[in-house]
Amino acid sequence: MSEINISYEEEQMAAKVPQAKVATIIRSILTSLGKEDSDITCAFVTDAKMQELNDTYRGKKETTDILSFVQSDELDGITFPTNVDEGEFLGDLVISLAAMEQNCEIFGVDFSEELTRLLVHGILHLVGWDHQTNEAHEPMLQKQEEMVSLIKKESIA
Repeated sequence: MSEINISYEEEQMAAKVPQAKVATIIRSILTSLGKEDSDITCAFVTDAKMQELNDTYRGKKETTDILSFVQSDELDGITFPTNVDEGEFLGDLVISLAAMEQNCEIFGVDFSEELTRLLVHGILHLVGWDHQTNEAHEPMLQKQEEMVSLIKKESIA
């Protein structure tokens, strides 16, 4: 079973995105990707914190809705030992709650669907998917929407 750690920059964020709901969606995504034994952390932050992170790690002085930080078992040709009894740590997701709420308004989707979309998007990055644009024809974004639809049908989100 995967270990999922969820944190909040501000206490009141937990009421909007409860840990149990987030963990359920993440587990569903991991299972559909064949990564059910993987570990992930997910932090919900303010726009100010997200802007700081985006500037520090991507050189962009603007906020964004989600950042994915991939954990790698290899660095410059050095392979780190892993414990086969523990899940693979995929990495960290950071989500701006304000940007997520703004996405709901812009795209006319409900909160649960947008939460699912961002989690799918971030986890796809963690497992190696990438995209060059935000155009719908991008294979990663097509995969993302397929997974969001599947999870909606399962009524998990």
